[in-house]
Amino acid sequence: MLCYLIRHGESAYNVEGRIQGQANVPLTELGRKQALALGNAFRDQQFDALFSSPLDRAYHTAEPVAAALELPIQTDDRLKELNAGVFQGLVWNEIVAQHPEAAARWKSLDPDYRIPGGESRRDLVQRALAVIESIRSLGHKRVVIVAHGGLLSAGLKGLLDIPAERNPFMLYNGSISTLHWGEQFKVLTLNQIDHLHLDGERLDSRMGDL
Repeated sequence: MLCYLIRHGESAYNVEGRIQGQANVPLTELGRKQALALGNAFRDQQFDALFSSPLDRAYHTAEPVAAALELPIQTDDRLKELNAGVFQGLVWNEIVAQHPEAAARWKSLDPDYRIPGGESRRDLVQRALAVIESIRSLGHKRVVIVAHGGLLSAGLKGLLDIPAERNPFMLYNGSISTLHWGEQFKVLTLNQIDHLHLDGERLDSRMGDL
C-alpha cells in the first residue's frame, strides 16, 4: 500500500500558539489556500480511498483533495488530534500558570503521563498506529489520510518503533509524507511542502503540532 499522510492547513489556533487538541478550530485564510494547493497537487492522480479526521481543520483540508480525486471523504474519530484535556485552548504560559504541576509532568516527557481529562503520549501512539493499521488492512493500493501533526507524528513513531517520549518529527501545515508497505515498510518522503503554492504565491507556514 502507498499511503499519503497530509497534515491539515494552518488553523486559527496555530497562529495564536494555542493547544488545539480536539477543539474544532477553523482554518485561516492561508490554511484554506493550502487546502486548495493540496487539491491541485492531487489532480489527475488515482487513489482508492481518502480518510480524514472529522475535525473541521482536517476535514476542510481534505475537501479539495477529495474533489480532485473524485472520492468521498471517510471520517474516522481515531484520526483526531491528541485529547489535550485541560491544556486545550491555552497557550503554554497560561498552562504553566493555571496547571503548574500538569505542565511540569508533561515537560518531563513521561510517555505515560495523561494530561488531566486527556491522553498520554503513549495513548496517542497506540491510537495512531491502530487506525493506520486498520486502514492498511482494508486492502487498498493507494490511500490518502488527512489528519493532525501530533497524530501523524505519533503514527510514524509507532511504525518506526521510536519511543513514545521522543519527538523527532514536526510536520508542517499542509505537508505531505509518503509511506509504502511492500516486502518491508518504508518512509519514502517526509514533510514535503514544495506543492504549497497557488497563483504564484508561496503558502508554507511552519507551525508546530497539536
